[in-house]
Amino acid sequence: MSEAATPGPGGVGGSGHPGLWELARTFNTISLASFGGGLSAWSREIVVMRRGWMTETEFLSAMTICRLLPGANQVNVAIFVGARMHGPGGAAAAVAGLIAIPFVIIVALCAFATRYQHVGAVQHVLAGLTPAAVALTLSMVWQTGRKTLRSMVPFALCVATTLAAAVLRVPLWATMLVLGPVGVFWSYRQPAPAHPGASG
Repeated sequence: MSEAATPGPGGVGGSGHPGLWELARTFNTISLASFGGGLSAWSREIVVMRRGWMTETEFLSAMTICRLLPGANQVNVAIFVGARMHGPGGAAAAVAGLIAIPFVIIVALCAFATRYQHVGAVQHVLAGLTPAAVALTLSMVWQTGRKTLRSMVPFALCVATTLAAAVLRVPLWATMLVLGPVGVFWSYRQPAPAHPGASG
């Protein structure tokens, strides 16, 4: 997506301050759209690009926080976004929308898979969805990376984190304990980002 496609407050056809029902309905859309994986990519696509509830930078910061906290990342994101909009009630609505229908679907599919797990067609269908999930994840990496990895330090930190996590299998807490302060120190020395509503 090009920079020109980035929506302003309210997003593409969305409202800047959704109600509880819209929060629940939106996170239900995210969960159902990400069948096969790519939940993070769909969260960004809908929350940032379509609804405009958060900027790219805000969403990336939220994802960073939610990945560092215990629990499922996307549940944490739903809590973060919902609480930002409507406090505890918004968090509850977003989480309910995220998990309610998928819960029913998973229970039904679990019963189906238990009965037909040895059928080749079922295994082929599930395996065929994997490339789409990988593509969605890579799409999010590309969209966020090209906007944040614009100098050597963040790029080097990204490479170091990837090597530590994917190659060396270093626990996340240890990686963040070493690289986190470096990133914070670098960010602290950078000019503060301009507020979207600031004039001049």
